[in-house]
Amino acid sequence: MSTKEVLIKKLKDKSAKIAVLGLGYVGLPLSVVFCEAGFHVTGVDPDQRKIDALAEGKSYIPDVKTEAVEKLVAAGLFTATADFSILKEMDAVSICVPTPLRQTGDPDMSFIISAMEELAKYMHKGMVVVLESTTYPGTTRELLLPTLGAEKGLTIGEDWFLAFSPERVDPGREDYTTINTPKVMGGITEACGEVATAWYEGAIKIVHQVSTAEAAEMSKLLENTFRMINIGLVNELAIMCERLNVDVWEVIDAAASKPFGFMKFTPGPGLGGHCIPIDPLYLSWKMKSFNYNARFIELASEINTNMPRYVVSRVMEGLNDRGKALNGSRALVLGVAYKPDINDVRESPALDVIGLLRQKGALVEYHDPYIPHIHHEYDGWQMDSLQDLMKSVQEADVVIIITNHKQYDFPKIIENAKFVFDSRNATGKLGKSSAKVERL
Repeated sequence: MSTKEVLIKKLKDKSAKIAVLGLGYVGLPLSVVFCEAGFHVTGVDPDQRKIDALAEGKSYIPDVKTEAVEKLVAAGLFTATADFSILKEMDAVSICVPTPLRQTGDPDMSFIISAMEELAKYMHKGMVVVLESTTYPGTTRELLLPTLGAEKGLTIGEDWFLAFSPERVDPGREDYTTINTPKVMGGITEACGEVATAWYEGAIKIVHQVSTAEAAEMSKLLENTFRMINIGLVNELAIMCERLNVDVWEVIDAAASKPFGFMKFTPGPGLGGHCIPIDPLYLSWKMKSFNYNARFIELASEINTNMPRYVVSRVMEGLNDRGKALNGSRALVLGVAYKPDINDVRESPALDVIGLLRQKGALVEYHDPYIPHIHHEYDGWQMDSLQDLMKSVQEADVVIIITNHKQYDFPKIIENAKFVFDSRNATGKLGKSSAKVERL
């Protein structure tokens, strides 16, 4: 039997040893899905706090229940370590590390490079590697392929196998999770795609195989560029409607009544999360090397990035209409998570809104039932979530709704507030009859 055939057999009978590099929002749920399918999985992460928690059977990711981790650890299906040397025993490795942007807008590939360099030390014949970290088209072929297997003289597609499969995690979502969200898989060679697909089909319900790693990389960027541009469109629509004195939310609902040819997107205070604000800019950055300007991406990014400033300008105008200046006013920000009912603050527009309010002299406080503390990495300020919400609502000159958590009693908040600026339409029809409420 060929190396490919031997490896596929081990993957299909679940005797293959699996490693997942990076145990965050992507890596830990993936590890659990592989374990629950019958694979023995070793999670590898340099953060000892994560390793200690998992060794005790505790989950630190809301989408992964502690009971599930506890059960898998007790059954011996899942172990976690900070020791990369265990990779020499592994048959299949999935790389699920962060890929942020630098402040300059360039891709920060340091996490991928670090994981790749560690993995390269322990590469061996009969190994399959899948990169899941979102990145620019060409990363798998241009960055990983020349390094992995090179020192050991391994031939790609014969001795070892490499593919890209973009993560599609949507934190807090319950209808589509890791196991039932279709996975795209693109190999460096046809054999690479076959091996990687055989592996993932043993745990994921649907695997959609494409011809190349570049096609898989591009598909992920298309998904999030589509969302970014459409959000940019409705954000600009909100600005136009405000100038025309038209209710943007009414306009969107009216357009959404059409059963075909329209997909509903809603405006907000800016983009947040680990994908939409970042991934399209990877593509834009890559295209610059081809002397091509990704105009839709750049324009949508400009509009979306400016939304926190627009929200603050609307708050300032609302306070002025009520005879108050923003400078010296008490501003209460409701919700700092980037989306409702999760504890994820990555790229949240709330951080920019708070920073801008502080710059203009407002006395800013925040409340979020999921996030007890925030720290702004670049500006250095930090804050704690307020304990007594209604007392703070009553004392604030303006309450700014940034994240519409389900826990919030918005009728009661409106009743107790002096002025509410709603950037999410959380108050909906409640605000139409109240002079206290202004909406984006």
